Parts: sequence; C-alpha cells; structure tokens
Amino acid sequence: MKIKLVIHECEEGGFWAEVPAIPGCATQGENMRDLIKNVYDAVEGCLSIDMENLKLEKTDYVMELAV
Repeated sequence: MKIKLVIHECEEGGFWAEVPAIPGCATQGENMRDLIKNVYDAVEGCLSIDMENLKLEKTDYVMELAV
C-alpha cells in the first residue's frame, strides 16, 4: 500500500508531515530521516485498534488485512 503524505518545513528547523488520507495523522522530525521513521510510527498508531476495549458480539469476527 502506498500512502501520500505532505511534508512541510518548520520555520524553527526540521520538518513536519501530515497524512491526508488519515485525519489527524501527523508527526515531525529534526531531519528527513527522523521524519520518515516517525511517519511510519504515526501511521501505525493511527490505524491500530485497542483490542481489549473492543466490544464484539459472538457472531463478530476480527480480520487483519495486509495491503
């Protein structure tokens, strides 16, 4: 899966990025290398589910999809 992100330069130095396809998903980094690492972490965090608090019925299923 490919996700587009918008990268911005910060006035005080470094970069920040937002992922328009995932509302509220944004991160920052002091340099491009740090930013990219942080983007992976941010996307994973935004797409993760807390399974302990998820209420499922007996007929419900949970499936993991790799794209």
